[in-house]
Amino acid sequence: MHGKYTYKMKTFFKAIEDLFVDVLFAPLDLLRALELENWWAANTLNWIFMIIGAIAMVYWMLQLKEHAANGEEDKSANAHSFIKI
Repeated sequence: MHGKYTYKMKTFFKAIEDLFVDVLFAPLDLLRALELENWWAANTLNWIFMIIGAIAMVYWMLQLKEHAANGEEDKSANAHSFIKI
């Protein structure tokens, strides 16, 4: 009985391995192969994420500036309960 259970667990984890290696990571394998031909095309996804991050940072900074200009920010010493003075 112990051998049957071990076989089931082994096939279960083998199925998980096959799912990730053969299906979910397949696009990354294509990008790795593309890098040998064209570096810019292979890193397009990275550039997209960096542009999204830069836009989000600029938006956040503009929102902080707007709230500071309106005087909405609580700058008192006990504004945040996790800061112990």
